[in-house]
Amino acid sequence: MADDLGEEWWEQQPAGAASSPDASDGEEGDTEMTQQETAPVPASSKKGKQPKECFLIKPKDIKEDSKKTRKRRKKKITDVLAKSEPKPGTPEDLQKLMKDYYSSHRSVIELEELKLPDSCFLKANDLTHSLSSYLKEICPKWVKLQKNHSEKKSVLMLIICSSAVRALELIRSMTAFRGDSKVMKLFAKHIKVQEQVKLLEKRVMHLGVGTPGRIKELIKQGGLNLNPLKFLVFDWNWRDQKLRRMMDIPEIKKEVFELLEMGVLSLCKSESLKLGLF
Repeated sequence: MADDLGEEWWEQQPAGAASSPDASDGEEGDTEMTQQETAPVPASSKKGKQPKECFLIKPKDIKEDSKKTRKRRKKKITDVLAKSEPKPGTPEDLQKLMKDYYSSHRSVIELEELKLPDSCFLKANDLTHSLSSYLKEICPKWVKLQKNHSEKKSVLMLIICSSAVRALELIRSMTAFRGDSKVMKLFAKHIKVQEQVKLLEKRVMHLGVGTPGRIKELIKQGGLNLNPLKFLVFDWNWRDQKLRRMMDIPEIKKEVFELLEMGVLSLCKSESLKLGLF
């Protein structure tokens, strides 16, 4: 009879009312998944901050890049000279450099006194000459001139350049011109001033090749007399590894102008001395 009652009770229950524990768990799981899918997802803090971080980083990068590009684009004197075509020096170039150099501390009258006459300039090198061919052109009677020279502590021709290395190059390149002439090295490298003074006192020299600083020092110490000097040639057009000419180097330019004031300008005005730009 108990079995009959059990069957009647089971048949009276609505479909789906009784279920096993596993079924109830499944329904709860479905409910939770539905809630997770339908519930709004709050925006994460990382996604909200990310645009701000990108916005702050990019301008810094742009500024740093622009600074780097500015530094790279800054032109140097070597870049300018490398692109420019080589032009031979002219007497006007020397006159202009003198005016610019002295204008800050000389009066107008003094500047006029420093101006050199056109007659004191020799024909400038047009960049087609070697040193020997240029010297032969400006001084065709060199052999006769050097034979008649017998004064010590002096030279007939001075060639002024920017360094001792360049002076040695010039001495080697002028063998076709100098002949039997005695050449004096007038630079400071490995040679003391007193040694040069003694050598000038003992021997008759015809040519001097060196730097303006050492030539100035020899004049100060009485080792070199400029009065017998007939030709003064500047190594004007040659450029060093940095593409600088001798007058592009501030120290050399300063010494050149100081040398000119130590008797060279007065000799030029008296027309006993000629200037050349090689």
